[in-house]
Amino acid sequence: MRCKVIFVYGMMKVLIALMSCFVLLTSCLMDKDTGIQPNVFHYNQHNNITSLDPAYAKSQNNIWAVNHIFSTLLRLDDTLNIQPGIAKSWSVSEDARTYTFTLRDDVLFHDNECFSNLQERTVTAHDVVYSYERLMDTVLNAPGSWIFAGKIADEVPFEALNDTTFVLRLKNSFAPLLSLLTMQYCSIVPKEAIDHYGSDFYTHPVGTGPFKFKRWLSNQGLFLLKNEEYYDKDNYPQNNIEGVRTSFIGERSIAFLELVNGRIDFFTGLESSYINTALTPDGTLRDQYSDKMKFIKAPYLNFEYLGLNPNAPDAHPLLKEQAFRQALNYGVDRSLMLSSLRNNIGVPADAGVVTRGLPSYDPEKVKGYTYDKAKARAVLASYDPSLLETPIVVHTSKDYLDLTTYIAKQWEDLGLRVKIDVMESAVLRNAMRNGDVGVFRASWIADYPDGESFLSMFYSQNPAPPNYTRYQCEDFDQLYDSAMKERVEEEKIAKYQAMDRLLVEDAPVVFLFYDEVSLFVNNDVDGLSRNALNLLHVDGIIKKQ
Repeated sequence: MRCKVIFVYGMMKVLIALMSCFVLLTSCLMDKDTGIQPNVFHYNQHNNITSLDPAYAKSQNNIWAVNHIFSTLLRLDDTLNIQPGIAKSWSVSEDARTYTFTLRDDVLFHDNECFSNLQERTVTAHDVVYSYERLMDTVLNAPGSWIFAGKIADEVPFEALNDTTFVLRLKNSFAPLLSLLTMQYCSIVPKEAIDHYGSDFYTHPVGTGPFKFKRWLSNQGLFLLKNEEYYDKDNYPQNNIEGVRTSFIGERSIAFLELVNGRIDFFTGLESSYINTALTPDGTLRDQYSDKMKFIKAPYLNFEYLGLNPNAPDAHPLLKEQAFRQALNYGVDRSLMLSSLRNNIGVPADAGVVTRGLPSYDPEKVKGYTYDKAKARAVLASYDPSLLETPIVVHTSKDYLDLTTYIAKQWEDLGLRVKIDVMESAVLRNAMRNGDVGVFRASWIADYPDGESFLSMFYSQNPAPPNYTRYQCEDFDQLYDSAMKERVEEEKIAKYQAMDRLLVEDAPVVFLFYDEVSLFVNNDVDGLSRNALNLLHVDGIIKKQ
């Protein structure tokens, strides 16, 4: 009984803290003259924001906030097609190494004290040059510097021909270049703000996005106000949101309760602590919550797999055998795994490494693995039984222990011996990077909407990351190099699919599943975008008042 009392007391403390935070957040966005709270879209991030500087938009918590405040030359629609942003048009040279962008002349930075007149300033091509050069600055040491590293020309890679014409030059052609430019790392920032705020720019962002910075209280909330001068607002005439509020409730189970009680409007993600409370075994919202919220799931550019590195010190001796790696794939019932462990959130990896939601995903042209215990056993029966006595060591983190245990039992049912090694996530990533582990649970989330983001994991010229398996295949590399020069989209997709077929055949990984975005949304909210990058756009949101 004492433990129960302590738990209830602890939960009450959490709820009281949340209510205090709610009052504080409300006061930050309340109209000072009328005392009326504006129509605010309130969502939760379970991880705190660490920076509002686009150069550090590495994780979802930072990316979403940066996406509200800043804009990029190009943007993505919800089907991940490239659309104009600050740039209204663009052209590509015949050798696909020079990109010329024509900018809009009506995009304004948010009004800020960093500007001499304390008002907005028009964005020019010189701001694009500055933003991209800053991203590459070794002094800044930004995690987003990889965007251009090794790709841009050595001489004058970025140039402003005039206020509305920007030129980007590459060292070699790189087919996904336009997709890269949609990433939040490539947001356009004003030099005046960097000069004015210096190292504090990460807490004083100045952008051109649909919402502008109001206040950020560490561990409590971020507050944004509607940008009435947003250049693209005419495309979202129904938007009635006057502010955006982000809270940082670490436990998604508590965030779920806050949504049930109407105190937040939206959050994303699933945890074992509440998944069965919220969802049926079929992955639909339970009836008792249907009058409170909507549950939406959609493709997510996240590939879940077990990596196989045959050259690792602890690698099973048969991992070098292609047929053995194929048998490991045939021996996993992916559908049962998803239904029993994830309430059918996710889709069995029925093709290659390129996930659902991208044009090159096609299970008819790239036929993946299906569960076939008989085929797996037949392959294993061809090996010397003594070789099968060596245990397969599977390295995982505690968050995926249930999934790893499921796979281990399936392989044991084939007659294999399996040992699970649970490691801290950071330790596991370091071991993967150093090539110390032969079998490891991993995932790859696309940074940008192009199949190359997944296929790059197996290009032999790439280090770890992304090539954690140390995969080497001359045919694959030749196709990759050719695809990077391809200007015809259909031909590029055909080469991507050819690469994916090679990966299925060689089986450098155990293909598990393609993840899905899981969104919980207040019934009063409409117009919420959904896309396979799980990028939150607030431009088109409509909220009942």
